[in-house]
Amino acid sequence: MLNLINRVVILTIHLIPKFFIKIFANQYVAGITTKDALKTVKRLNDQGFAVTLDILGEHTNSKGKAELITKQYCDILAQININNLDCNISIKPSHIGSDISNKLLMKNIRILHEISMKNNNFIRIDMENSELTDLTLNTYKNRYISENNIGVVLQAYLYRTEQDLLQLKDGSNIRLCKGIYNENQSIAIKIPDEINSNYIRLLKIAFKKHIYVGIATHDIHLIKKVLDIIDKLNIDKSMFEFQMLYGVPMGNSLDNIITKKYRVRIYVPFGEDWYEYSIRRIKENPNISKYVIKNMFLIK
Repeated sequence: MLNLINRVVILTIHLIPKFFIKIFANQYVAGITTKDALKTVKRLNDQGFAVTLDILGEHTNSKGKAELITKQYCDILAQININNLDCNISIKPSHIGSDISNKLLMKNIRILHEISMKNNNFIRIDMENSELTDLTLNTYKNRYISENNIGVVLQAYLYRTEQDLLQLKDGSNIRLCKGIYNENQSIAIKIPDEINSNYIRLLKIAFKKHIYVGIATHDIHLIKKVLDIIDKLNIDKSMFEFQMLYGVPMGNSLDNIITKKYRVRIYVPFGEDWYEYSIRRIKENPNISKYVIKNMFLIK
């Protein structure tokens, strides 16, 4: 039944009134302005959560827009410092210039990295689709040589990820997620249980290499396995954190993590591109349609 709903949502998504999509977005997007986002950060910090902020948007097609986004991130880093917030930033390469030129991307990443160091903060380079995997990893490695207050994302559903992980320096910092883009089966695992098995394998490798891991998943079965591994291997809590998407319910899994006093970081998107983000995320990950349906019909 859910698969049928997914197909219907994908085929008719542009026919759904925008205010219905806004109902969905309001729960999963922290407003439009930086001021909106920082209010959400403060509220989440007060509840005991760390945060990473992501300005919505990708595939910027003008140098001016890429530089404007870069400046906005710089301003956010300054505001985080001024307000003493527990928050860092996540940046998509295509949002700050990779579609225009590698030179522009590297310039903007350097600016952000230097501002983050000045403000005693951290930046994460997000992973987009497989066409940008090499560029993203090379950008990360280039900046990691300078200072190590920078991290990258690895996706468990890509066959290549184990080798990518092994090539990272010991002591690196990664967010490990399953991956949401609809990649070709020649390069990506398609069976959920196999993705989970690979996730666990990658996590063990990362711990062995003393890599700090942002454990990014809402899969309650996978989280249980992760918690068992942390206990079995006696992994120090300074070597990992759990990461959740803003607004997505976790129930008992989050309670179990908090009970053990493990660090939890909430990934918070915001910005003017909330509509495009919502449409794109529904299409890329159709299982999210159940949240759309619940919000549209107020199902609890």
